Order: sequence, then C-alpha cells, then structure tokens
Amino acid sequence: MPSRSLSTAAALGLAAVISLSVSACGSSPACRAGTGAALGAAGGAAIGAVGGNPGAGAVVGGVAGAAAGGLTRPDQLSAGPGPC
Repeated sequence: MPSRSLSTAAALGLAAVISLSVSACGSSPACRAGTGAALGAAGGAAIGAVGGNPGAGAVVGGVAGAAAGGLTRPDQLSAGPGPC
C-alpha cells in the first residue's frame, strides 16, 4: 500500500496537469492569468480532496493555472473567450 504522502503528491501532480490543460481563456495576459488561477484552483481543490488536502491542491492548481494563463499567448493555449 503506497504511503499517504505519495498519494498526496500524485494528486497534487495531477491537479497541476489538469490546471494547465483547462486554464487560460481570454486575450489579455492579466485576464488569462486570472481565469487560469480560478480554474486551476477549483480543479486542484477537487483533486486535492481525493488526496486528503484540498487546500494544498487549490494552491498548486491556482499557481499552475495562473502561470499557464499569464505566460502563454491565446494562439498557444486557449480555452475560449474569457469574461474580461
């Protein structure tokens, strides 16, 4: 049986991957970072809950989503039009 910390690390890693795949809608870097952070935090919290730590999942997902949204262009990664 894997250790709890290994399961938590796997869940947080999965949260980061999902955050990157669903983040970044909008056209301005600030809007893309904001929407990426929100989507990433929500996904990270959900996956983190499976691993037993939704707060850490939300933080990891939010940071990954904000980075993916703020550091990419709409032609590189886009989840569609954003709210801003």
